[in-house]
Amino acid sequence: MAPDPWEGCFWSWGLLLWLSVGSTGDAPPTPQTKCTDFQNANLLQGTNLKAHFLLFTPSDPLCGQLVEESSDIRNLGFNVTLGTKLVIHGFRALGTKPSWIDKFISALLQAADANVIAVDWVYGSTGVYFSAVENVVKLGLEISRFLSKLLVLGVSESSIHIIGVSLGAHVGGMVGHFYKGQLGQITGLDPAGPEYTRASLEERLDPGDALFVEAIHTDTDNLGIRIPVGHVDYYVNGGQDQPGCPTSISAGYSYLICDHMRAVHIYISALENSCPLMAFPCTSYKVFLAGHCLDCFNPFLLSCPRIGLVEQGGVKIEPLPKEVKVYLLTTSTAPYCVHHSLVEFYLLKLRNQDTCITVTFLSSSVTSSVTITIPRQQRHGKGIIAHPSPQCQINQVKLKFQPSNRVWKKDRTIVIGMFCTAPLPVHDNRRTVCLPEPVNLQASETVSHDLKITCI
Repeated sequence: MAPDPWEGCFWSWGLLLWLSVGSTGDAPPTPQTKCTDFQNANLLQGTNLKAHFLLFTPSDPLCGQLVEESSDIRNLGFNVTLGTKLVIHGFRALGTKPSWIDKFISALLQAADANVIAVDWVYGSTGVYFSAVENVVKLGLEISRFLSKLLVLGVSESSIHIIGVSLGAHVGGMVGHFYKGQLGQITGLDPAGPEYTRASLEERLDPGDALFVEAIHTDTDNLGIRIPVGHVDYYVNGGQDQPGCPTSISAGYSYLICDHMRAVHIYISALENSCPLMAFPCTSYKVFLAGHCLDCFNPFLLSCPRIGLVEQGGVKIEPLPKEVKVYLLTTSTAPYCVHHSLVEFYLLKLRNQDTCITVTFLSSSVTSSVTITIPRQQRHGKGIIAHPSPQCQINQVKLKFQPSNRVWKKDRTIVIGMFCTAPLPVHDNRRTVCLPEPVNLQASETVSHDLKITCI
């Protein structure tokens, strides 16, 4: 899925300049129903908030119905007995509708029997980024007033789930703050970083804003916030430099915005697919990749968190820990999900220099590789490999001992050792599979072995 080319900002010399162009056009109306699309503004119209609340229901997921100030939302098909999900977009400098919003709403309604309300604040988010930041409190108050009317109708606070994108994540945090943290859930999709990294808890999203707060971080080195802001914070591929995104500024605006918008597309994918987007708590991304964080015992008592509409992210302990950093890898394209496996190599003899071994998993159509390093005077090296297919569908492993930096002659060094692997989470040794015999690896030469792993 291509990144939304117009959701984001560019930070330079203390100023944020936002560029945006998005898809427009009304969804086809249903008979006897007046459908309303997002507003269109321009650079000169970014001072007034003009927030609109558009209701989407399971019976008509393509038709947004404008909730008028004096109208009874139940007459538009709002079901008080269902959960309510509010979607809040981020900054829209040129005042265009977010191009991802229609697919997002459709995926939400497909995944959950719920009322979905899109908060259209295009006017208030247009122009200069600082003006939009100033509108966050105003919008938070307006959304709070809107929710108060729903509560009068019998909607419970705990049934409300706010999903905020970029700057919209902090709007959700503001609303949650006004409700003293009693709303059911807030999901922040790469919460905005500029102006918020050093903000107070009252000004930004934080774990106290709802009964469960989660955040998906994909651009912590640019437009997203670096610090944890929820009970569970997913740092996808370490939280920056997403696979499949441009790596050179020559790619233009896509280089600036691709990582930031990946959180939105990953969440849509989680709604549309049942494949795993499971993450693992760890002290850092580097430590995770080195294979030192293999389960979720601490602090989740083995209930590993998952991205998507899973109650409390699949975490089943009370009280919830706060600001837990969890890590996962993804592919470069939708549906993004992978399975994680531990790979290990045990040398039979110690060596006086580091030993680097590349491990490649082969399934029917996909290959995945990782290089593990065994430090000098140690026998054991390990790492994490990500593969789209379940481990039991991996039919072959290739091992290659990387040569030393001898440029004047061919390295004929041979290392001998045992190879083992286990799918994450690793709770015990019962799922560990090792090759039956030691492997002889000569520098620069690849050795292949069949893998026979039972599906469970």
